[in-house]
Amino acid sequence: MTDYFKGIPQIKYEGADSTNEFAFKHYNPEEIVLGKRMDEHLRFAVAYWHSFAYEGGDPFGGRTFDRPWFDGGMENAKLKADVAFEMFDILDVPFFCFHDLDVRPEGATFAESKRNLEEVVDYFAGKIESSKTKLLWGTANLFTHRRFMAGAATNPDPDVFAYSAATIKSCMDATIKLGGANYVLWGGREGYETLLNTDLTREADQAARMLEMVVNYKHKMGWDGQILIEPKPQEPSKHQYDFDVATVYGFLKRYGLENEVKMNLEQGHAILAGHSFEHELALAGSLGMLGSIDMNRNDYQSGWDTDQFPNNVPETALAYYEVIKSGGFGQGGTNFDARIRRQSLDPEDLILSHVGGMDICARGFKAAAKMFEDGKLEAARSERYADWDAPANQEMLSEGTLEDIAHRVETQNVNPEPRSGRQERLENLVNTYV
Repeated sequence: MTDYFKGIPQIKYEGADSTNEFAFKHYNPEEIVLGKRMDEHLRFAVAYWHSFAYEGGDPFGGRTFDRPWFDGGMENAKLKADVAFEMFDILDVPFFCFHDLDVRPEGATFAESKRNLEEVVDYFAGKIESSKTKLLWGTANLFTHRRFMAGAATNPDPDVFAYSAATIKSCMDATIKLGGANYVLWGGREGYETLLNTDLTREADQAARMLEMVVNYKHKMGWDGQILIEPKPQEPSKHQYDFDVATVYGFLKRYGLENEVKMNLEQGHAILAGHSFEHELALAGSLGMLGSIDMNRNDYQSGWDTDQFPNNVPETALAYYEVIKSGGFGQGGTNFDARIRRQSLDPEDLILSHVGGMDICARGFKAAAKMFEDGKLEAARSERYADWDAPANQEMLSEGTLEDIAHRVETQNVNPEPRSGRQERLENLVNTYV
């Protein structure tokens, strides 16, 4: 045991009337919603990078946090793991997620970095045996080191491509060894700053080849986890190839990988792409591509990905409504890809940020469940499209020709009048649940 969280109790559910800040007001893991425990629906995960590797920096300033495991080798990596699993126990979360660089010291060579990762993974394995917290997903950091400044899979240097492939393999091995349910590919530098030095066709082919090798390795290892791509636009490159759900799906279809890969969607990334989170979730659901989510929020007055903890119940409810409509997470979950603010220095801040985020998600999920069970929103949606169920209109979609349809319009004097979309009524309806 460490003393980093000394004096902080395990967080329990006490109900909405509780005045104890170290208690859940809305998240009751045992509460049955839509026939299943709430913890089984939400599948909360702590992000190792923001919680234990983030130093408090931003684009205009460096470290503000003073953590006892910073600035060290393997001993501090193990101390970090000790503190992490203590926090998982305090929050009673079922999952965590990590990049390789979050958990192991950087070596002078790839082989040394790999040995360091394997040592930490062995240490994690011992921790997992005595904890209820398991691995939701692992991933590789292919963006922080300067070698990745021009991308990983899309890099013009074949040696960087090879280094990236080897890194991904080591991280997939770690994920599989720890019983992870998913493996995420986030192309943090897969994009370009200028077209003047970029071959779009070549780079797309390289990205597809890397993904194909990842899929092949999954099957070779007999692993039943999900491969997930995490869409993200603009930041840090001028343009990134995994801009949004539609872009990623088009890429997967282009290379015949749409049946092998799903998506991990983040609220903050949806906003940077000019979408709402529920839009990205709804589109992924309609395409059968929804795998998992990163739950956070952006500061709408800032132009970058601020990764703040969720605090907006209506937004969260609409997001979980789309998750419920899509059949739930399956092997995915709710990962808090969120970090405390650089002025939030205390261990209590780290705990309470997650407590608040979990409560907001629970409130949003319960509102979404009521909305789904009530069925009024879906009934209104169905009513709007009801005329399409008529045989003549179904035939128009399935067998009609331009000539046939034009003849029908002329002979039957078709002259449609606009119909209300009733947006305000539906917004009022949603507000009755949240």
